[in-house]
This record gives sequence, structure tokens and C-alpha cells, in this order.
Amino acid sequence: MKIAVEKGQEKTILADGRQQVTITDIQEGTSEHKGIPFFAVRFENEDGYISHRFYQSSAGMPAIIGLFEQVGIEAKEGQELDTKQLLGKQLTIEVGERSYTDPETQNERTLKQAVNFLAS
Repeated sequence: MKIAVEKGQEKTILADGRQQVTITDIQEGTSEHKGIPFFAVRFENEDGYISHRFYQSSAGMPAIIGLFEQVGIEAKEGQELDTKQLLGKQLTIEVGERSYTDPETQNERTLKQAVNFLAS
């Protein structure tokens, strides 16, 4: 079997801690469990990458607004934010792990994710 390696796939997951990154890709989808819309952001630098989902829910909006504001895009009431505006933006993130209980299996899962979005 031959397996093609596409651009960016040769990179590893970023190490924990502060990382200066560029937003290189955005994918849209809906959550597997409750059908909540999300966009997944790929944060990347020369050392690796991390992907993070931003859920469009009342609980997820502070993180979405924080991300836009940290890259210099102001969020105002009544305005629509376009995720395409994030592509190519640079910022500092904190990479770490978060554990939660999977609602379907009740098993504990641990994710490596980006948190604490800081202006670069």
C-alpha cells in the first residue's frame, strides 16, 4: 500500500506550553453528540501543529470572540464574524490537556488542545 503524505501532515503535535503559531486551516462541521456547529482551527509553527474546535453555542462564544479579538478582529453585537478572516493570522497560544467524560460511553477522554489565546 502506498500512502501519500500531504503538506503539513509530516508535522507532529505541538508540545505543551506557550507556542507562537499561525492559523493555517479552518474546517467546519457539527458535533457528533448534539449536532452543535463548530469550526476547527489548525494552529501551526515550524515545530508542529494543534487543532482546536470552537463550538457555536452560548458556552463556546466567549472562546470564539476571544480568538477573533486576539488576532485584531473586533466582535460587536449584531455583527457576523467570518472564520475566513482568521486564516494567516498569528498569535500565541497555550497548549495543554483537558479531560472530560464522553457522553456516549461514559469513559474519560483526554484531549490535547489550545487555550489562552494571546495577541502576538
